Amino acid sequence: QVQLVESGGGLVQAGGSLRLSCAASGRTFSRDAMGWFRQAPEKEREFVASISASGGTTLYADSVKGRFAISRDNAKNTVNLEMNSLKSEDTAVYYCAARDRGFVSTRDYDYWGHGTQVTVSS
Repeated sequence: QVQLVESGGGLVQAGGSLRLSCAASGRTFSRDAMGWFRQAPEKEREFVASISASGGTTLYADSVKGRFAISRDNAKNTVNLEMNSLKSEDTAVYYCAARDRGFVSTRDYDYWGHGTQVTVSS
């Protein structure tokens, strides 16, 4: 059974930092591109960041570029999202996702976690 479990969310002040982690199990994720998405209240889910299967290529939404960094450890089946200079508009539920292809993408992910809440107070 494929499982993606996010952790690391919480409450942080504007300008602060958080590190999200996603633990994957149930398949060989080292072949999958991984991504982070988020959904704010009353808004559609949006792409945040993606990393290729090898970790050599990353892709970011313009809104987080320069502030967030995605990384992965294929030996541990984990993917992380380092979030710096957080803003109130970063408040959302953050989801980890995996796609059954190795290259980065803003869409077409096959497996999803249940999400972790990030709240940024201004």
